[in-house]
Amino acid sequence: MRGFLASSIGVTCAAALALPLTLPAAAAPTKAPARAAQPTSSARSAPTAAEPDLPGSTQSLPLTPTTRDRTLGAAPEQGLTRDDVHRFALVGVTWTDPDTELRGRVQVRTRATGTGEWSGWQDVDTHNEDHGADPGTAERDSGHVRGSTAPLWVGDSDAVDVRVRADRGATRAVEPQASALPTGLHLELVDPGAEPPAAGARPTARRATVLPLAATELPALSRAATEREAVTMYGRSQPYIGPRPRIITRRGWGADEKLREKGFVYTKKVKAVFVHHTASGNNYSCSQAPSVIRGIYRYHVESSGWRDIGYNFLVDKCGNIYEGRAGGVAKPVLGAHTLGFNTNSMGIAVLGTFGTAKPSSAAVTAIARLSAWKLGLYGVNPRGKTYLKSGGGNLYRKGKNVRLNAISGHRDGFATECPGRQLYGKLGSARSTSARFQGR
Repeated sequence: MRGFLASSIGVTCAAALALPLTLPAAAAPTKAPARAAQPTSSARSAPTAAEPDLPGSTQSLPLTPTTRDRTLGAAPEQGLTRDDVHRFALVGVTWTDPDTELRGRVQVRTRATGTGEWSGWQDVDTHNEDHGADPGTAERDSGHVRGSTAPLWVGDSDAVDVRVRADRGATRAVEPQASALPTGLHLELVDPGAEPPAAGARPTARRATVLPLAATELPALSRAATEREAVTMYGRSQPYIGPRPRIITRRGWGADEKLREKGFVYTKKVKAVFVHHTASGNNYSCSQAPSVIRGIYRYHVESSGWRDIGYNFLVDKCGNIYEGRAGGVAKPVLGAHTLGFNTNSMGIAVLGTFGTAKPSSAAVTAIARLSAWKLGLYGVNPRGKTYLKSGGGNLYRKGKNVRLNAISGHRDGFATECPGRQLYGKLGSARSTSARFQGR
């Protein structure tokens, strides 16, 4: 990795692709960090030459019963109103037991920093239990994992109002006077931290390091160069492999590597791709995408208790591709994206919510390009079928061999709305385009 960082952009990156594109660490996973006291902050010591100063923070605030909760006949409700919090840009709600479903509605409104204007009420997607590590894995059983909603990007804000209300049906399903809401509800306010310095930027007193271009992205390669790289990596040619697309690395989007666990966990191969949406909303610009990803990363690790960001890759509305979970973009890194089917698969998440909104053509093309390259490394036809063994979920029992499309939607492996109706409807096109990129 150090050799790669020192190389110029024109030097072949095969060796770096075969190794983790992050700071060196042991191959085995380490113990997950304990959940900090609330509110938490991730202020760190001064930056070193290997790691830029990218501060951020997570405030975790307990919710309390509201007046509505005490009203006769009303469903239980908890909430919080605060105008004295640190600045944040992403919100979510967590609770103690990751196996407990939040059957209800979560809504937030926020006050924009600078203008003082309050947003309207926004719904937070409550169905995030379909993401995460598989049952029985070290990550799932770490003791640090919490139940969580999807994160919602709200932009730079300095005050918040949240309400969580149980469904009436959920209320009737529990004992009289018992709350139908999960225990330990907390509001998570995430500051994604500063942008990484641009390549070639002049050092300042606060930022003494400059990130070289070769560290912040992997350039796109032609098909011929990609095939040569595959031979270097695996000692064999791959007849059908899509050209490697441009990939913005973790360093490129500003991942704070001190947050995640230091080790890496791998599966044997990549047999399938699961496509997701982040359900974080569509109110972001492409220049803000790295901030959105840093927010999701911090939410997955500090709030949900995962070992790293759950997705292997992320794609923004402009078609930019970002490295997700650490361990090497060409390697079969075990993610936490499709509960029950993380082994021998890869998760690609498009930033946004696509139940009614249509994904951009650039984002769909990026899914096809990335899948053509990564599936091609493992000899998989994007238009084909494959079998994955279920690790347990709400659609398939543990141990069942399930026949799936090589490019599937999250809902194919778990009963969920993800990746949203509009994005799911584009997967047929993505499969055909991906196969063409492979030369099939």
